[in-house]
Amino acid sequence: MKTTSVETRSITRSAILLGMVFSVGVLGFASIAGPEASLLDAVYMTVITLTTVGYGEHINLAHDPAGQIFAMLLLFTGVGAFMYFFTSTTAFVVDGSLYRLLWKRRMNKAISKLDKHVIVCGAGRVGAHIIEEFATTGFPFVVVDKRELSITELQDRLGINFPAVVGDAMDDDSLRAAGIDRAKGVMACLSRDNDNLIVVVSARLLNSETRIVCRSIDPRVSKKVLSAGADSVVSPNAIGGLRLASEMVRPKVVSFLDRMLRGKDKLLRVEEYEIDASSALVGKTVGDVRRMKIKDLLVVALSQPGGNWEYNPDDDVALLSGMSLIFMGSVDARNELASCG
Repeated sequence: MKTTSVETRSITRSAILLGMVFSVGVLGFASIAGPEASLLDAVYMTVITLTTVGYGEHINLAHDPAGQIFAMLLLFTGVGAFMYFFTSTTAFVVDGSLYRLLWKRRMNKAISKLDKHVIVCGAGRVGAHIIEEFATTGFPFVVVDKRELSITELQDRLGINFPAVVGDAMDDDSLRAAGIDRAKGVMACLSRDNDNLIVVVSARLLNSETRIVCRSIDPRVSKKVLSAGADSVVSPNAIGGLRLASEMVRPKVVSFLDRMLRGKDKLLRVEEYEIDASSALVGKTVGDVRRMKIKDLLVVALSQPGGNWEYNPDDDVALLSGMSLIFMGSVDARNELASCG
């Protein structure tokens, strides 16, 4: 995007130069002709001089050496200014800068409409999986990556123009452009732990309430990341190791989870619904939720306000503010429960 900014400034400079030359031409011809010619005549003379069209002169310069010299100077400087403007504009369109400018404006417009979204910092190998999951489940998100090609290739692969910011996630301006002040969460998934640490510190300073999840390769960095303001740290190596162990000792469970996550006929997830004071579920019971008969919704557990867990809760368990309802269900089931609550 920096290239676009440079070329935009080039067009602006050339347009200003052309405007100045045009103004000098109009004033010059008006002064040479005096009251005998109108302002339109001066404008006409300036236009045919700068464009080298050469139609009939409305202001006669045949016996005016000063006027002839002025016209020649205007011709040389004006044609140069006109060509500068023309080449700048052509380059802006041909090399894709115009497309990138329009793309950036479209992204900014989409981001301005988001609220309670997640900012994904990094569209690399790990970030791509996160983005695909959010896109699949319909969760609002914004991607921040300094590699424009990584973003556009991922948009093409997923078939959606998800909101994105081309910029360094460690830069406060990039996070602000992604709507950090309205974000529900930030995911720091850059390739280097040190870079993720900077993202965590920046995000926490810009929004003290947002939830921050950070990727970490080195276990020694995890405590530092948590101290810097992250709410949770995830190690892809640890997750991969657990997955390998599960494949060995409980292959059917892994197969079930894979089918649940990647099944084409039905998209299921283990979801959570936070019950706040304004929720319509406050005062109801787990049985009331089950009697809603929301398709594909299976209540799995309850998270109590104090941090205790209740698995497979009985129907008579009351739902209170501060609880979280853990359930397995489809995206439609999640949305239907949210609309009821």
